[in-house]
Amino acid sequence: MAVNPNAIFLLLGTFFFLIIVGVQIGISVLISSFITCAYIGIPLQTMAMQVIKGLNVYTLMAVPLFILAGEVMTRGGITNRLVDLSKALVGWIRGSLAQVNIVACLFFGAISGSSAAATASIGSMMIPMMEKDGFDTDFATCVSMSSSVEAMLIPPSHNMIIFALAAGGVSVGRVFIAGIVPGFILAGVLAVYCYFVSVKRKYPKGEKFNLKLALKCGYKALPGMCTVLIVVVGVLGGLFTATEAAAVAAVYAFIVGIFFYKEIKVRDIPDIVRKALKTTCMIMFLIGASSCFSWLVSYLSIASVFTSWLTSVTSSPVAILMIINIFLIICGMVMDMSAIILIVTPILLPVIQQIGMDPAHFCAMLILNLGIGVITPPVGNTLFIGSALSGRSVIQLSKAMLPFYLMMFVALMVVTYVPAISTFLPNLLMG
Repeated sequence: MAVNPNAIFLLLGTFFFLIIVGVQIGISVLISSFITCAYIGIPLQTMAMQVIKGLNVYTLMAVPLFILAGEVMTRGGITNRLVDLSKALVGWIRGSLAQVNIVACLFFGAISGSSAAATASIGSMMIPMMEKDGFDTDFATCVSMSSSVEAMLIPPSHNMIIFALAAGGVSVGRVFIAGIVPGFILAGVLAVYCYFVSVKRKYPKGEKFNLKLALKCGYKALPGMCTVLIVVVGVLGGLFTATEAAAVAAVYAFIVGIFFYKEIKVRDIPDIVRKALKTTCMIMFLIGASSCFSWLVSYLSIASVFTSWLTSVTSSPVAILMIINIFLIICGMVMDMSAIILIVTPILLPVIQQIGMDPAHFCAMLILNLGIGVITPPVGNTLFIGSALSGRSVIQLSKAMLPFYLMMFVALMVVTYVPAISTFLPNLLMG
């Protein structure tokens, strides 16, 4: 159909207005879609069909299974073992507990894939330990929150599965692998910054490196860490689809938690399933609502309009990517991460394909960018978790986060403008 500026303005204007006045994201998506459909005369049955179509995707079954596996491993005692392993590996560096926090979140990403879960699990242990060791509370909390973003990049990540679906069938295995090196880049940037701060403030370091202790801690953590091997090796080797890998990972997580670590009791299972189900319902509601919204974006040719506007402003890929990053950072400050992925991916994908960017590279850039959003006011849920754990206000933590935001932005620029960081491993392993 011909471009309808009034309908485009109605869809986007209503959506952002509802967000500003505090309406929940999923409800805002549905209401704006409903009003726009009514305005242009699209039957409500079509809107309902798009919602159902968005949920009726086989690969989408992987999302609740990965969430369940992450919840099981978190409750199953893996957190303590990851922290012990991290201490053994990097505890000898100046500011040892800050380095431990960063590495533990990197490992935790291979279990959970959630920034909020990483902050709640690793942060609840590390913040009190760092305070007791002489670290400033704000600094300790900021290390925990910024490091938690690593969990979104290290596979398996349910947000990457959501991206693959929103992008129209991009390989889940490819986007999984594309996040590994960016995750390590972010960890490296944060580790370097924390080292210099620790030297300046004379934060303590731990005992000398002990290979025997490191091997012992690694052995204890290995059963839990094998979850990521099951997923990545299984998907890349063609043994499983992403959905099948998620199911195997969930079953394996229960076996490890109940029989290896013996920290999950049968009576704990209903509560674990209940928490995983709650998170799943929130995500599925967003996916269903956003499916109709995304269909309207396509129907109204919004992606084409945006692409035409952006390329009219500049033809430089460098400038286009910077504009996209700024746009995503603003979105991340006011919207839920899953909703942003579902809504903006169909709009931005034609732009990045036009400048020759690999979708897997774009996924890594998108996830890291939006990861900054989850620790940025006013709606960053990880920021609120950090506030609850530390007893510091959101305003105090936001101020203390400024140098960490800068470091994360540096990592984002490296990932954005050095494509090989995201594409080398996928190209090597998958062609």
